[in-house]
Amino acid sequence: APGRWNDPDYILIGTVGNAFNQNAPPAAAALTAEEQYSYMSMWALMAAPLFYSGDMGSLDEFTLNVLCNAEVIGVDQDALGKQARVVRRTEDEFVLAKPMADGSLSVGLFNLGDGERAVAVSWQDLGIEGRRRARDVWRQKDAGTVAGAYQAVVPRHGVALVRLFR
Repeated sequence: APGRWNDPDYILIGTVGNAFNQNAPPAAAALTAEEQYSYMSMWALMAAPLFYSGDMGSLDEFTLNVLCNAEVIGVDQDALGKQARVVRRTEDEFVLAKPMADGSLSVGLFNLGDGERAVAVSWQDLGIEGRRRARDVWRQKDAGTVAGAYQAVVPRHGVALVRLFR
């Protein structure tokens, strides 16, 4: 909540330093592109402070996109200040839902498995009803109007981050 924020540490994407050997040169993070999207989505859904610990001189276009996506930052810094709740956690899936100040709901559908898979969440699981406009937060585009459930095909170790509007 406001004044009491999660602090999962620094964002370790892009080119980062070595905490165990501070004399070592910065190196590329060990995360795949999809894992970096998942990592940043997790930060945003947790309403955590966004502290980048990478090499600012090595920011490439991909890393800038991950760090500077205005809609993802909007999920993180929403005025309501709520963190996401765990909707479901299995060996292959992780689903988080975060209420937003405007009444929408931000939902992260994480694929923990080793292959692409469809990940879905029902309105019953989210505690909502009716038709909702879905917005793909990473792509910054509407994903249609849905009712009853939302489903996305999610790459290995990837995420679908959506906002569901009334």
